Amino acid sequence: MSRKKKKACRKSSAKDVPLALLRAELARRGLDGFIVPHTDEYQNEHLPLHAERLAWLTGFTGSTGLALVLENHAAVFTDGRYTLQLAAETDTSLFTPLHLTDDPPPDWLAKRINRGARVGYDPWLHSPDELGKFKKACAWVNALLVPCKDNPLDAVWVDQPLPPAAPMVPHDLTFTGKNSMEKRCDLVADLKKQGIAAAVLTAPDSIAWLLNIRGGDVDHTPLPLCFAILHASTPAGPVDLFLDPAKGSKTLDKHLGVDVRRHAFGGLEPALDRLSAAGGKILLDPARSAVWFFDRIAAAKGEIKRGADPCQLPKACKNEVELDGMRAAHLRDGASLVTFLAWLARTAPEGGITEITAADKLESMRRGNDYFMNLSFPTISGSGPNGAIVHYRASEETNRELVPGDIYLFDSGGQYLDGTTDVTRTVFISGTSGETPTPQQRDRFTRVLKGHIAIATTRFPQGTRGEQLDTLARAPLWREGIDFDHGTGHGVGSYLCVHEGPQRISKLGGGVALSAGMILSNEPGYYKTGAYGIRIESLLVVSPAPKVKGAEHAMLAFETITLVPIDRALIAPDLLEAGEISWLNAYHARVHEALTSVVDAKTAAWLKVATEPF
Repeated sequence: MSRKKKKACRKSSAKDVPLALLRAELARRGLDGFIVPHTDEYQNEHLPLHAERLAWLTGFTGSTGLALVLENHAAVFTDGRYTLQLAAETDTSLFTPLHLTDDPPPDWLAKRINRGARVGYDPWLHSPDELGKFKKACAWVNALLVPCKDNPLDAVWVDQPLPPAAPMVPHDLTFTGKNSMEKRCDLVADLKKQGIAAAVLTAPDSIAWLLNIRGGDVDHTPLPLCFAILHASTPAGPVDLFLDPAKGSKTLDKHLGVDVRRHAFGGLEPALDRLSAAGGKILLDPARSAVWFFDRIAAAKGEIKRGADPCQLPKACKNEVELDGMRAAHLRDGASLVTFLAWLARTAPEGGITEITAADKLESMRRGNDYFMNLSFPTISGSGPNGAIVHYRASEETNRELVPGDIYLFDSGGQYLDGTTDVTRTVFISGTSGETPTPQQRDRFTRVLKGHIAIATTRFPQGTRGEQLDTLARAPLWREGIDFDHGTGHGVGSYLCVHEGPQRISKLGGGVALSAGMILSNEPGYYKTGAYGIRIESLLVVSPAPKVKGAEHAMLAFETITLVPIDRALIAPDLLEAGEISWLNAYHARVHEALTSVVDAKTAAWLKVATEPF
């Protein structure tokens, strides 16, 4: 592996604009352009600091994005969650901000490169699926896509942080519900049926799940950055694990056992060469593994079997221990959230509460919970127009006070040893002058709520994909000619990634058929630029639906496990149908019953009012 640690050097001076430095380095290497994705060699969404290349180059700090740098043009692309943030964080005199879907990067590139141009890329930072689109774009204009032996951006990022080396730690069977050997035996049996000799695992969350380990290399996500090879040579599935030796320990070795062999990163290349020379099919995921792996195995004449990471689907379908842990985590988390909401209702009318102080207060309440390890992502705490920025992050420059008449949106979550939470609530800040939401605000909030209820209450046959359900969340908004520019639901891990695949609910498609045990978010929204944002998010468990008389097919349904009231002040009851009101009243009754005994008296009194039936 050609990733060497870099010592910190001098700080860049004000005149050393990153874009100019990169262009000079590209010219020195004979390159006419370069692709800068927001990812690392593990294809992670959330990155350690040393891999935040896109942020260093452009200033954009969102979790999804890509920059294209040419001699006379440069652009940054992101999705609908971050379009406002992109424009705010990026110097638009240097970079053109664009939407990933409306202006696909390969198309943009093809229109601006010349015949014979050489466009560089880092083979560690692209999957074959993604890179294939750029190869086609370059082929259209007879340009060349050139792999770089080392990243030219790293060569000019002189104060680039060192890669992390947090210890790997065992994750107890109390929380996993299944030991690593059982998981490996299940996977090996399936690999053998497909005639596969070994699977190369490049996603740290897959390895963490398979080996029942966790780490601390990425903020808010307990990932151990590593690679692994799962061999199908014996039923126990021996594993070669490649990691920074500083992450290991005797405790880790005892946990892993004799079937898991620990190696330094330097052993990865020869191990792939030996695996290729031994013959047999080698499974690699073209959507989640770096091009480097495909190139290395192909160079060693290995036989590659392209297919999905074998850990992803079983990891997504939680066992009963994991599901019980998630429910318990959400109960504790819900207690913290209603305590926060009760505090907010008492103190916000007095003034002095800002987006940052509110987020800090909520975090302090979570930190007192059993098994709490960290937030699952930086809290989104947006008041008024800041709430319209889907993935807003409050800063000293943007921090607003929560004033009466504001709509306040907060999206937050916790990482607990027994589960991961992610919840969004939108509330109206009341005051002493009788402020009330406007009719439009109530209309928009209620339409978002109707979409939320439609997802929560739907029943669907086995084999249904999330894209087939997405319309349910949008239909109440579409009737008024409005929509939201993000997915309706993402998968959630068990003390792992708060964004987990392969399950999702999105009009963009993709994902897999929803199966029992999967956990997804349910988060329709509405965002009025410059005014306010609305989102209602709870987590759902896919469960077998109760049988009904005369049913001809087995059906699935959703169990809502988030326990936090939905703000009654923003609801227009006349827009709700009888069944929707029944669901809302039943949900609030459940929240009240579950949380009253685990919160203080002031909070319990607030909760009683907040969950009164319509």
